[in-house]
Amino acid sequence: QVHLVESGGGLAQPGGSLRLSCAASGFTFSNYGMSWGRQAPGKGLEWVAGILSDGTSTYYADSVKGRFTISRDNAEKTLYLDINSLKPADTALYFCGKFRWGDFTSVQAMDVALYDNWGRGTQVTVSS
Repeated sequence: QVHLVESGGGLAQPGGSLRLSCAASGFTFSNYGMSWGRQAPGKGLEWVAGILSDGTSTYYADSVKGRFTISRDNAEKTLYLDINSLKPADTALYFCGKFRWGDFTSVQAMDVALYDNWGRGTQVTVSS
């Protein structure tokens, strides 16, 4: 059974940084592209960043490019999201997701409907 558990969220000030983690189990982590998505209050799930199974390529939504960095440790079965220069607009519940069919193209990565498992999320709140 696939299990994705996010952690690392919290309250941060504008301009600050956070590192989110996602611990994966129940599947061969190193075989799958993974992504982070977020959901702000009253809005749908928004894809923000994706990484290929071997970590060689990463993709980002325009809204976070240059501020977010996705990475993974396949030996530890863990996905990371480093968030810098936090903005109030980054306030959301952040989820990690497992792509349905192994690796993805840059276009496929952005489609949240193509992920078959999401964790329960970790809350990030940006406020002074």
